[in-house]
Amino acid sequence: MEQLLDGGKFFEGVRWRDGHWYASDLYEEHVLKITPDGQAEVVAKIAGQPSGSGWLLDGSMIVSSMLNRQVMRVSGGEVSLHADVGPLVINLINDMVVSPGGHAYVGSFGFDFFGGGQPAPGNIVHVTPDGEASVAAEGLLFPNGMVVSPDGKTLIAAETFGARFTAYDIAEDGSLSGGRVWGQAGTTPSWDTFESMLNLDFAPDGCAIDAEGCIWVADALNNRAVRVNEAGEILDQKNGVEGWGLYSVTLGGADGKTLLACIAPSFGAEERKAANEAVLYTYPVDVPSAFA
Repeated sequence: MEQLLDGGKFFEGVRWRDGHWYASDLYEEHVLKITPDGQAEVVAKIAGQPSGSGWLLDGSMIVSSMLNRQVMRVSGGEVSLHADVGPLVINLINDMVVSPGGHAYVGSFGFDFFGGGQPAPGNIVHVTPDGEASVAAEGLLFPNGMVVSPDGKTLIAAETFGARFTAYDIAEDGSLSGGRVWGQAGTTPSWDTFESMLNLDFAPDGCAIDAEGCIWVADALNNRAVRVNEAGEILDQKNGVEGWGLYSVTLGGADGKTLLACIAPSFGAEERKAANEAVLYTYPVDVPSAFA
């Protein structure tokens, strides 16, 4: 592994586009554009903890604001509201993916995770390219990172506290149907209490899809990135920094064969706001991104 960038508070939502990496820093409340040699610039200030990001067909970026429960649009250096999903989601929003056709999918926690609340399922909200929002899928066990197939016909969502991925068919209007387990790579824990829910051998978080249809995903509670196939088999593994956490990954680089990982000592808000310790690391992989 090689260090790309340090000095962040908590990196999330990493992406690759047009020869650059992009990363959200939740607690600095900005989005960075980063050259392959690690030179970073702020491209947007997003209040309310920016997380997932993507691009619309006109080239403008959209970013999820976790605390405000909004999707913000960044164009020409200006930030504006793309969609207010607050009335539709359950608790905070988190990661987001945008399809090749400009349809966005935003996950919600489902319960007060940071407050240690009683676990309950979350949902996924669909936002059309023109900003219309509706509930697309329900009953997910903490929907987190998501990927869309290159043909734009399948959405795959990581359910962190289900230890699995769930797939949906994407219709021409962006709506979802046909929910099914795509890959069960760990054992689903008991949801009786908050503490029992954390008893995980696999906690899928931010992810990316490769050219063979496998998914690289951050195993957030086990300090590793793993490559998973549709049978739920773990085919490869990259370890993080000992004693820290690895929370999100993406694939990119000139040939699509670089895995970028978000690594930090922990994810607790007060700890991370007080220190600039988060790091981005890169790893070489054998199979390129599905979008290379």
